[in-house]
Formats: sequence, structure tokens, C-alpha cells
Amino acid sequence: SRTQQNSEGGAHPRRRRPPRRNSHRRMDPHDGEPAADELPPPPPLPPNVVPIIAEDAAAASESEPPPPPPPSKPAKPRRHIMARPPNGLGKKGQPIQLLANHYKVSVKPSEEFFNHYYVNLKYEDDTPVDSKGIGRKVLDKLQHTYHSELADKDFAYDGEKSLFTIGALPQINNEFIVVLEDIGSGKTAAGSPGGNNGSPGGGDQKRVRRPYQAKTFKVELNFAATIPMAAIGHAIRGQESEHSLEALRVLDIILRQHSAKQGCLLVRQSFFHNNPSSFVDLGGGVMGCRGFHSSFRGTQSGLSLNIDVSTTMIVKPGPVIDFLLANQKVDHPDKIDWQKAKRALKNLRIKTTPANSEFKIVGLSERNCNEQMFPLRRRNGDTTETVEITVYDYFVKNRGIELRYSGNLPCINAGRPKRPTYFPVELCTLVPLQRYTKALSTMQRTSLVEKSRQKPHERMSTLNDALKRSNYDADPMLKACGIQIAQNFTQIEGRVLPAPKLKAGNGEEFFARNGRWNIARKKLIRTSSVKRWSVVNFSARCDLRGLVQDLKRVATGMGLEYEDPHTVIEESPSLRRAPVARRVEEMFAQIKAKLPGAPLFLLCLLPERKNCEVYGPWKKKCLADFGIVTQCLAPQRVNDQYLSNLLLKINAKLGGLNTLLQIEAARAIPIVGKVPTIILGMDVSHGQPGQSDRPSIAAVVSSREWPLISKYRATVHTQSPKQEMMASLFKPRGTEDDGLIRESLIDFYTSSGKRKPDQVIIFRYQIVKLLVFANSSKFL
Repeated sequence: SRTQQNSEGGAHPRRRRPPRRNSHRRMDPHDGEPAADELPPPPPLPPNVVPIIAEDAAAASESEPPPPPPPSKPAKPRRHIMARPPNGLGKKGQPIQLLANHYKVSVKPSEEFFNHYYVNLKYEDDTPVDSKGIGRKVLDKLQHTYHSELADKDFAYDGEKSLFTIGALPQINNEFIVVLEDIGSGKTAAGSPGGNNGSPGGGDQKRVRRPYQAKTFKVELNFAATIPMAAIGHAIRGQESEHSLEALRVLDIILRQHSAKQGCLLVRQSFFHNNPSSFVDLGGGVMGCRGFHSSFRGTQSGLSLNIDVSTTMIVKPGPVIDFLLANQKVDHPDKIDWQKAKRALKNLRIKTTPANSEFKIVGLSERNCNEQMFPLRRRNGDTTETVEITVYDYFVKNRGIELRYSGNLPCINAGRPKRPTYFPVELCTLVPLQRYTKALSTMQRTSLVEKSRQKPHERMSTLNDALKRSNYDADPMLKACGIQIAQNFTQIEGRVLPAPKLKAGNGEEFFARNGRWNIARKKLIRTSSVKRWSVVNFSARCDLRGLVQDLKRVATGMGLEYEDPHTVIEESPSLRRAPVARRVEEMFAQIKAKLPGAPLFLLCLLPERKNCEVYGPWKKKCLADFGIVTQCLAPQRVNDQYLSNLLLKINAKLGGLNTLLQIEAARAIPIVGKVPTIILGMDVSHGQPGQSDRPSIAAVVSSREWPLISKYRATVHTQSPKQEMMASLFKPRGTEDDGLIRESLIDFYTSSGKRKPDQVIIFRYQIVKLLVFANSSKFL
């Protein structure tokens, strides 16, 4: 990520990471955290079993002795990309020419090697440098200072512990001394107003004579491994070698370094420019920043550069006081909650006026600006005297800076815990491109989705402009690798498949048209009974009696058995502006008081069509705490079509079946329809930004009631945060297993006439950054 300066020109502390191994680490598309790309180890063999080597089995005869046992250290299992069968391309559908957001990459053959070096950064006193972001500045200075000692080689640095060169450096182990002059860091000299006495930062005569602070670093570059550049060609041809993924990783590191040198904010493999036209205001002092993801990918047609639009959240740059007013949604500084402000501002970077120095916020002063005292040392002839002065008086009287409103507000502390450095709030401005990592509100998330939406031709134009601005062809490392990137999207051939035929409950068959189907005047395949249900209304304005009667009328036409609701529970008008948690609890108190027992179904009316704050807590209370099926609606525009769609959801939630595929009903689905087959879909979802400590959710959806594939069940388990590998598929407990797979298999067995599946099909959901555009006057 982008360099974050503190008052010493370094970076704020962070936990040290161990050295990266040479094994490839793939980036997870959901949260961007690395996940291991290696297969789990095989189970141990029994002591009396001698494995047979597969390659020798066909040639072995009965008279030949058994092969020798394997070596004590088995070789690492090798994986290969499964080749498409010779006639494996589909033939159905209407051919169409498409454009994909991939740019074809040509690579010149090379016998060179990437040399991998482990980077060890230390301060002058041999203490390790674990500050985030400073590594790039040190290595840039190293390359500039020692270019001849480095044999004039360019290198690719990942910002942490790994550095790559093309060809070897002159020495296996290299040691350098780098002096980093951090101009305008804001660090003050001893005896100055920002010295050891906890005073505010500012300029004095000593500061003028000493305009910068130098920091000395020791840099060790120790050889780790070599990666043949020919491995890139192996990846292109689908011949996955030991080094192919590592070579592509080096190319991705070159892309990151290229963006870092352009001053971009880096978030894993995405980069974000400081371009106001790419910012969208989400409210609360938060902005969405549109950037780009870029990475090299091996495809069937060769190597390509994949570029896609990416979005991250940043703090709105500008005066600190403006951010706090927007963040807390107040209209005057006197209304700011400074405890909340302290949490919101911590670790953000500011620039101060008039010195234009950059600092990192560590906290706030305990007292207001006109009360916070500090000892100021002054020269009086040949002696030095110390006087107590407030921060306010120092800036107004000693510095001659007018303060309009900061006197009665806390100061920004940008120093150290034992050595604070204070600035009045109005002299502090948040610098651009600072990530906002806290959780977004419902309104902010919705606003981000709506404002980030682009039409296909807009996205195509945006991606092409991004490639031109990035100017990858000018990067010396990519040039040295012999890489050239095409300037146009890759054209591929696709097929528009015919829409499947659907079967309704009255035996009628119909087609979906333009991706939609109309269920009006059709019966459902299997209907549920809506019994023991009630209506709850969170202050929505509508004709409740008319809504219930229309819902029952449409339900009867679709074949549903729909009883009248037991009661309608209205929210008290006095609660409409109460906290959400209280509104939900009060509604459940009414449900318990007015209903004879737990309802089987609740129809919930919400006052807002979008972003209703009641929705999340209400769903959690009903489903997680009580297991009550619910359906929410915002009744602004209710007609028969709206009610039909609503009833499709209700019927499915209560165990019904709306429609079938015609070939499903006729048991004509290839492979699946003839032999008992279970279909599993798996995915892991992670916490949103600002919720990285929340458990990840592993989910498995499995088909049931074979030969149907339209009936399914879902099971979820929690697991460690940010873990993409599913940990709950198998959970042995003695001779039992509590895993998700066993639950799915048992359900399939009991719902499919006691048949065990002969075939298992698994869909493991992953996001593939591939956008496809129709190559015609219209876009899909």
C-alpha cells in the first residue's frame, strides 16, 4: 500500500511478516488475502502396504518382482491442467463474436533467469525495520545510489521481503548502507518547539538551518532461488511446470511496482490513481475510489493481461474538521463526539499548514487547544529558559497564525506516546488516497453499488484508457522480459444458447424470453400451504386489508392454499425514530403477546423500498434466533405481477417447487438424469471491509429428490476469518462425521428413495475476472 509517513519519515509499526517462500500464492477474489495453492498432503499408508508405481504397472508381469518401495521423502505431487477433448467445443446455439477484457501478450523466448533475493531491512542499530511502506523508498534510493554495484540492473520489489532481478547480482549476499533524507517529515530537532517537551510542531531558527532529517538503513540482499523465464512459455502452453506460477507472480510484482512508481494507492493487485474524476461521495466522509485490477493470466490462447475495474473506499481528503462533521453527521464542531473522532482519525495522515509537513495522527490532546500547556524553551542571550504556554498562544502569538475556531477544540496529536506533537485542528488537512477500512453503512454500500455501475461500452472505454495511462510498455523490467502488450481487447467466439423449456404445474410448457418468464395464469409444480401466519408492519403506509386480499386472490390462482392471517401487528408511532434494535424487540414483544404460539410465517412490511435499516436486524431475529420464515416487502407499487413474484419466493421458502426444466421432468438431462447424481455448490464469504475479524461463512448447496435438480438444501458453517479453504466439509468426531458433505449425502439418500449417489458434481464458486462484450452495435 501507499507509503504512510510519520514524523520520522518512517512508517507506522506493523507486525513483521516471515520471509516469503518461493511457492506461488494465489489471491482470493473475495477479500484479496492470499490462500495456499498447494494440495493437502495425502493420508499416510499402512505400514504393510507397498504402493505400485503407475507408470510401471502396465509393463509389469506376474513373474516380475514387486517394485521397490518409494523413497523416504516422496516427491511433491504434480498437477496438470486437464486438456479439453479434441471434439470438446460446444456446437449448440447461435455463434457470436465477443470481446473479453484481456489484452494479448507476446513474449520473446529467453534463456535468462529471474533471480530471487530475500530483502532484510535494518536500522543503523541493527533493529529490524517493520514499518509499512518505507521499503520501496529505501530500495529506490539504493538503486539510485548503487546502480554500478548492482551492475546497472533493474529489479522488481514486492514492497516487503522479495526482490527479483533478471540475471544475478555481482554477489550472492549483498550489503548496502542507505541514507534516506526525509524532506519535510515534520520531525523536530532537540530544543526546538517540537522537541522533547511535548510541544507543537513548527519551524524555528534551528529548523530553518536543518531542513531535513536523515535516516540510515542497512539493506541485505541474500540470494534465495532462480526462476527460469522459459517457465512463462510453459504456462502459456498449459504445461504447468515447477516455476510457471512463480514466473507469473514475478510479472505481477512488476505491475505493482510500476503502479507504485506512478504514485498510486496499491491494494493487492489493484491500483488507484489520485484522480478526482474517479471519486464518488458515499457520505459520512467516505468516498469510493475507482481503480483497476491488473494481472497476467495464462489462457488457452496464450498469455494475456487481464484488466478490470476495481473499487476501494478512501477517506475524503480535505480539512480534518470537514471530515469529522460529515462522519458524525453534525453541523457544528461543538456537536462532535471527540471519543468517536479519536477512533476515526487514528493512523490517518495529515498535512499541516503553513509548513506543509506530513504527519500521522496518533490521538488527540487531553485538553482543548486554549488549555493544553507545554514547556517551551527560549533563548535569552547565552542562557535558555523554559516557560509554560498553551498551544493556542504559541501559534497565535509566537507564529502569528490566526485561529478562528480551534481554541475550544482538542488538538491533533501527531507525535509519539511519550513525546506528543500538537496541532490545532484547523491547520490539519487529510492527504488523499487513504483507505477507509471500517464497515460501511447500508446506505453507503447501496450508494457505492449504484454509483459504481457502468454500462458495457462505458467500461470498455474505461479499461482502454487505463491501459494507455499505465504505459506498461515503458517499464524497463517488462521490456527486459521481452513482453509486449496488445492495445485491443481479445476477440473470442461465443454461442448464445437457446432458452430452456419450462414446465408448469398444470402440465403447460413454456419458454423464457429475453431471460424472463411469466408465471401469470399458471399453476406451480408443488405448492405449499401458508398457515399460522401474521402480518407485521414497520410503519409502512398502505391499505393492509386490500394487500392481504389481493395476495390471497393471486395465491389461489397459482394453486397455493392461503389462509387468512391470524392478525396484523402495527408498529407504535412513537417507535418510528427509535433505535433499530428497540424497534425489532418491541415488535417481537407484540408477536408473543398477540399470537397463541410461534408463527410458521411472517409477512413484513418495510417503510423504505431500499436501505431500510430494519431489514438486517429483523431477518437475524426471525431466522437465526427463532427459525421463523419471513418475507419482506416495501409496498409502494403493488400489482398482480409484483404479488406473483412475491409468492414465488414464499412458496420456495416454505418448501414448495415453482417450475421444472422440461428435460428435468422427462429425465432427459445428459449424465445426470440416468444415474443418481448429487450436485454440490460451495462457496466461502468473508467479512466486509472493517469486519475482518468476523468469522468467514462456508456454505454448501446440494441437490435432493433425484432425478430432480431444482430441489436443493443449503447448509452453512462458520470458520476462521479470511480462510478461503473450506474447513467444515469433513469434521471427524470419533467414528462419526459432522461435516457438510455428510449432511448433504444423508439428505440426498433419504429424499431420493434411499439411493446413494453414483456421481458427484461439485461447483466451487470463484470469481473470474472476465468481462465479455458483444462485438456488434449492441452490447450484451
